[in-house]
Amino acid sequence: MARDIIILECTEAKALGKPTSRYVTTRNKKSLNTPGRLEKVKFNPFLKKRTLHRETR
Repeated sequence: MARDIIILECTEAKALGKPTSRYVTTRNKKSLNTPGRLEKVKFNPFLKKRTLHRETR
């Protein structure tokens, strides 16, 4: 299988001490475009706005 299951966790809520929102998605293991951690802007329902979510390991 060439895809990994990853978890994206909110960075802003973590810094504020609020509940973090998490999203589960997949990424291509062999992709040369994303060698580091994946970052996406997703909606955080606790903060009620779009925030940066970073891949956890």
